[in-house]
Amino acid sequence: MKRLLTTAAILLCLALPARAQEAAPAPFDADLQRLAEILGALHYLRAVCGANEGQKWRNEMQALVDAEAPQGERRRKIIASFNRGYQGFQQTYRTCTPAADLAIRRYVDEGAKIARDITARYAN
Repeated sequence: MKRLLTTAAILLCLALPARAQEAAPAPFDADLQRLAEILGALHYLRAVCGANEGQKWRNEMQALVDAEAPQGERRRKIIASFNRGYQGFQQTYRTCTPAADLAIRRYVDEGAKIARDITARYAN
């Protein structure tokens, strides 16, 4: 399941066309921001729940940012979404709980769906 989200995020980064700097927002920007928020939540929650994945989710986020928003306001919004996802759970969970495990499963599923949908709809 985790592998599916990772693979989908990588495919998303590779498949989306390069965008002009500070052009009009892409029709999938809201989905990218949601995906970034999910990656931030997973970065925090997986560590709290002892997954020992290191920087895996942050690295996925970095790949997404590098591919989609090398600079400017678009980049700032995507990064802010990641940080919001991370900080939201940081304020709530200090240890792994059944609710945290459930959130992880739901976010992995939602993130994979977003990545698949964007790739199917907007890839070259």
